Amino acid sequence: MEEKLLTIGQAAEYLGVSLNTLRRWDENGKLVAIKKGGGTHRYYRENDLEIFASDLMKFASEWIQDGIEFPGTFYCPTSSIFNARLTKMQDILIRKPGFEELYSLIVLITGEIGDNSFAHNLGKWPDTAGIFFGYDLEKRIIVLADRGLGVLATLRQARPKLSNHVEAVKVAFTEFVSGRAPEKRGNGLKLVREVVADRPIDLFFTSGDAEVRMKGQDKVFRVTRGQRVVRGCLAKIEF
Repeated sequence: MEEKLLTIGQAAEYLGVSLNTLRRWDENGKLVAIKKGGGTHRYYRENDLEIFASDLMKFASEWIQDGIEFPGTFYCPTSSIFNARLTKMQDILIRKPGFEELYSLIVLITGEIGDNSFAHNLGKWPDTAGIFFGYDLEKRIIVLADRGLGVLATLRQARPKLSNHVEAVKVAFTEFVSGRAPEKRGNGLKLVREVVADRPIDLFFTSGDAEVRMKGQDKVFRVTRGQRVVRGCLAKIEF
């Protein structure tokens, strides 16, 4: 049986991008269309679109580094939109067998990381406001990213003597910072560290050249210097 093809308009709606973006992706080889009608009509296999949209870390990394476009379904321009999509993810997790003990904690740390981006960049976004928020619950992966000031720049407002990204990220995950705007939900990244250290949840978090890699229930917390400098913040949660 021949696989059903989607028109370029249907594909644009599926990915949440414009027709011009799809045409540009086709021309530069990022997402190649099937040409019909003498090459004037573009079509897409739904399975190809699903695979394309599943590469969450690639989309998030390219966006925060170079501003490269990604499927609009992952973009949350405001905190209210982020929290609405977070609630939708929670509803899906509640119905999935095997997540009874973890779903509330997964939602909690996802919310803390996302809200942290909004709270500490409010009115100070360098260019694009909002965050990337994507998840693949079959693969048990959640990815968040922002093109904000980053941990070092925001913490220096209260701790001007912080000298590097590694030191700043360590403070963000381990200390209460006096004079800093209060986190919206709880203790922000400090609460994230406490939850991951006590549950079978893995976390990768980077800002600047600082990296945190926590394996679930690993009580040892480390911040190391990575090979690249990341703009804003990028996080991946696996469970």
